[in-house]
Amino acid sequence: MTEARSGGLLRRLKVDTYLLLIVAMVVAASLLPARGEAAVGFGWATKIAIGLVFFLHGARLSREAVIGGLTHWRLHLLVLAATFGLFPLLCLGLAALPAAITPPALAGGIVFLGCLPSTIQSSIGFTVIARGNVAAAVAAASASNLLGIVITPLLVGVLLHAQGAISAGSAWAIVLQLLAPFVGGQVLRRWVGGWVTRHARLVQIVDRGSILLVVYTAFSGAVVGGVWSQIGALDLFRLLVLCGLLLGAVLAATFFTARALGFAKPDEIAIVFCGSKKSLASGVPMAGVLFPAATAGLALLPLMLFHQIQLMVCAVIAQRYAKRADLQPVNG
Repeated sequence: MTEARSGGLLRRLKVDTYLLLIVAMVVAASLLPARGEAAVGFGWATKIAIGLVFFLHGARLSREAVIGGLTHWRLHLLVLAATFGLFPLLCLGLAALPAAITPPALAGGIVFLGCLPSTIQSSIGFTVIARGNVAAAVAAASASNLLGIVITPLLVGVLLHAQGAISAGSAWAIVLQLLAPFVGGQVLRRWVGGWVTRHARLVQIVDRGSILLVVYTAFSGAVVGGVWSQIGALDLFRLLVLCGLLLGAVLAATFFTARALGFAKPDEIAIVFCGSKKSLASGVPMAGVLFPAATAGLALLPLMLFHQIQLMVCAVIAQRYAKRADLQPVNG
């Protein structure tokens, strides 16, 4: 892959335009939040959109590809350990810091961020650019998202239930609301999988449109609940610093652990990129189900900041990997 092609893919992966749309939803909700019956209507539309998105993901995901890639069990265990072990522990530590460092209103969102699965698109895309083990990255990212449908709500339920951020029942509700459509998509994949594959652009519009809808609905509830009276510019700056430190710690941990365990360079690349990401696509709908309307917007702020930081930092790392002369692309 030439540097020009790599640069083009990196620009697409940064999804700056889409991030601006997400910010626009926050601004729209801040100025014109949905209230009363409108809020109820948006709530129902959000639930339908979330179910549709996970149904389409189930119909699109190839079981053969995931199962075939899972044979590289050591790599996948390390990625899952970083995603669902190291991340939650670090985020719990950040959330427990004094209020002068970690804004109390954002502590629950930081813990929620730590419980989320890895990304799929950017984890694979950066692995391609860096000439890493692409097949392993596909399997690791897919497995993380599939397991995250169950693991994430259970982790959030265990880690945040004691703080009263969510109810135990809502953690189980998300398993049903997300897992049931996903399983339905897998069951019907034989009949609808081809259509979903042929209309990938339409699926992407539904996927991203649902996230915009959830962000607007979540922040509408947060604005009505007085979110902007609870946090200010200094809180957002502190959150930005905490997200940067969190990403740096996980990148260092995955990098040095992969080397210490003797993984080949292409495998190391897949581990670093898959193990250091958190999924906005999965996190936004999950927050809409897990958290009450008044707190869902706050819960999403750490994820939104971390998401953009991880794209920018990993874009630089991927290009540095790509310039290494001793690397050869691995696709399976």
